[in-house]
Amino acid sequence: MENWKEENHQLKAEFEFNDFVAAWGFMSKVAILAEKMNHHPTWENTYNKVNISLTSHDAGNKVTDKDRKLAEQINKLLS
Repeated sequence: MENWKEENHQLKAEFEFNDFVAAWGFMSKVAILAEKMNHHPTWENTYNKVNISLTSHDAGNKVTDKDRKLAEQINKLLS
């Protein structure tokens, strides 16, 4: 998970794509994955970049195994 950094009780990563459509397609895949895992990211998209932050609200806004598992699954979408 080298692209993820833990800071301020969150796992954070930035993803860059060729264009807006590719970034949006990635977000759609993440949305389906997050819904299946019932663990939803905080994110933003600007043109070809997607920034994702993960934290477990039900654990007092701390990074938990749920966050790490979702981050790993997000990384697998890129392979």
